[in-house]
Amino acid sequence: MGQRNETIEEIINFLSGYLHGKAKALKLSLITFFSRGHLLIEDLPGLGKTTLAIAIAKALGLSFGRIQCTSDLLPTDISGLSIFNKDTGTFEFYQGPVFNNIVLVDEINRATPKTQSALLEAMGEKQATIEEKTYKLARPFFVIATQNPVEQFGTFPLPESQLDRFTMKISVGYASRVSEKEILKFGSKREELYSIQPMMTKDEVIAIQDEIKEKVYLSDKMLDYVLDIVEATRDNKFILAGVSTRGVLAITATAKTKAYFSGRDYVIPEDIKELSEFTIPHRVIFRDEYEHVDKKEVVKSVIEKIPVPV
Repeated sequence: MGQRNETIEEIINFLSGYLHGKAKALKLSLITFFSRGHLLIEDLPGLGKTTLAIAIAKALGLSFGRIQCTSDLLPTDISGLSIFNKDTGTFEFYQGPVFNNIVLVDEINRATPKTQSALLEAMGEKQATIEEKTYKLARPFFVIATQNPVEQFGTFPLPESQLDRFTMKISVGYASRVSEKEILKFGSKREELYSIQPMMTKDEVIAIQDEIKEKVYLSDKMLDYVLDIVEATRDNKFILAGVSTRGVLAITATAKTKAYFSGRDYVIPEDIKELSEFTIPHRVIFRDEYEHVDKKEVVKSVIEKIPVPV
């Protein structure tokens, strides 16, 4: 565990040189990835979301695909389609970008609900059904979706069922003044990312995912703590629908990964609490009269009332 954990730290430190001021977003992204989850980034354009996705793919030695969502994007543009080959007289299947290890779905809320639904099976079942035939997706498989929080014209909000499939929802945020000054002086380093040497192999990545799932200990006390938090979201005056069972699995999976990143083979309450603002708010549905309140603050207040196990 120790050596692999050190490699992850090396990756974070190395990529931080390419992602000016984005160390926190990078670490949260890697926690989501090694938890075998999917990531939603809600942020303004031009803040480095694409660079972040490319950096992770290149450092981990994985294939990368990008989908730019528009209102006329079709499900087959994501999953692929069969094209007739007149020389052989047969239809040949051409894989879409969803068959890569890491898939960036840019401005996902610009795609129509029908197209968005093409991602549901891929994210949930790690497979794609095309023309009545089911294809297994690459392993590992990680979706990074982005959406613009400000511009609403021509967008289709994600349904709750799809939001719940994202393990975490984060923001990249503006770079610091120092970081932006460095970008202005030396330019973006995105092009350099394409030539970096992988710091892991695909087999090593899968081995770490398996090790986190199987060997990081989650005690009954920690499980009860998670369930206390979840039940509190289901019995709150602000919240109409609390965290789902899928959400419970996401909370525990990310807590185990955070423990692993910290060099531990067991989960502590801080692993759960520190990630709660990224794993819980997008899963709960607020009552109409409380839609204006800050979801993160409500979730934080709920968690603060839960006794922390010793």
